[in-house]
Amino acid sequence: MIAELRARDPLLFWTGALMLLGLLVVTLLSISDQRLILGINPWIKPMKFLISITIFLWSIAWFMPETEPDGVRRELVRWTVTVAMVIEIALIGMQAARGTTSHFNAATPFDVAVFNIMGAAITVSSIAVVLFLWILRRDTPSQRAGYLWGVRIGVALFILASMLPGFLMVGNNGHSIPGPDGGAGLPFVNWSVEFGDLRTAHFFGMHALQALPVLGFLLDRTLGSDQPSDFVPTARNVVIAVGILWFVVTGALLGIALLGRPVMAL
Repeated sequence: MIAELRARDPLLFWTGALMLLGLLVVTLLSISDQRLILGINPWIKPMKFLISITIFLWSIAWFMPETEPDGVRRELVRWTVTVAMVIEIALIGMQAARGTTSHFNAATPFDVAVFNIMGAAITVSSIAVVLFLWILRRDTPSQRAGYLWGVRIGVALFILASMLPGFLMVGNNGHSIPGPDGGAGLPFVNWSVEFGDLRTAHFFGMHALQALPVLGFLLDRTLGSDQPSDFVPTARNVVIAVGILWFVVTGALLGIALLGRPVMAL
């Protein structure tokens, strides 16, 4: 699996591997650092982002052979997301080392500049993922229909869940509604248990990028592309139905957060 991932896209693979090395470093730092930022260890946020970025980079690396054979646009996608993610995690780590927040921090002009650079990097990366969706292969071999539709829908939901909650967070100047960020939260992810939290929809929607292709892959090997009877759906149709459900649940989580209700209150 690792050798196959490396062969599919060496740049994205090794950048993800670098993120894992960074995860080890910040985990060790968290053990000896007794400071708190918004009530949690300052290295928790870099840890979360390093895990998330690794999964993202390796997902795009795995799907890269499913794109049209367009070298220029492939290179544009892979280098854009790589540079953007390196900038993002470097700034998050720097702010953690400084003992301050990286997101929605307007304490000094320097902090504002850091947040704006991070926002620009994520925006450019999101545009690159839109391009990635555009260059995904158009043909759909019947024996791989579930998997390929899982990739397409997963990428589309990733884009939606990245951008919409992100813009709402910027507009709200934080992820908690109606209270301030920080305070009591779930372990590690720190989603608020007191207020609505836009990160729940953000997280759930983005991970359609992994869940739907895996579902499609498994269904291709069980249901297949043929429909032996009117009561047995094809892999493609099941993936599309689950994708619609995933979209609805993501929207519901977003609505719950906008109403100011924590997800644990459901």
